[in-house]
Amino acid sequence: MAYLPKPLAAASFLAAILLLLIHFSNAQHYQVDLANSPAPSPQPQVIDCNGACKGRCEKSKRPNLCNRSCGSCCARCNCVPHGTSGNYEDCPCYFKLTTHNNTRKCP
Repeated sequence: MAYLPKPLAAASFLAAILLLLIHFSNAQHYQVDLANSPAPSPQPQVIDCNGACKGRCEKSKRPNLCNRSCGSCCARCNCVPHGTSGNYEDCPCYFKLTTHNNTRKCP
């Protein structure tokens, strides 16, 4: 190491100490307090589309067609309105899906 005069060596030492103190104070500032942080939000529940559509289509005149379209709507929206018809306010996504002819896709 190169020779430094005493005042310059002392100033360098103090500067290094000062930089270390600044570094440690910033590190404490950015630490995350895991004990007080909110819990992560739970994953959305995945429903049993087959069971939900079986109930939805039980009174349909064409149960195979009803189950097929209900199943595809349920897979997209992850919900099926309760009951055998109507109740679309329970699942707005289900209500909004349409075919190419702009008719409602979901039974």
